[in-house]
Amino acid sequence: MSLFFGKHKQKNALLAEIPFDRERQYAVIRGSICTGERTAGFKDRDTGHFTEVMVIRSDEDLALFRDTYKLTDIKTEY
Repeated sequence: MSLFFGKHKQKNALLAEIPFDRERQYAVIRGSICTGERTAGFKDRDTGHFTEVMVIRSDEDLALFRDTYKLTDIKTEY
């Protein structure tokens, strides 16, 4: 058993714990103009409150976010 490969399983389990209500929220990638950091999460349609789910560091992270929540359309905000 390796110490390095357990982190990926933990990330999948943590993502599944954050609820996503498709009627009240939509998926968003927030990008920083200054640093280029991207954060995936959900934004409430009524209040505009952003719930951060994970930091997107690579295409694999984006695919994991998309697959976990079965998303087809993700908006990008800066």
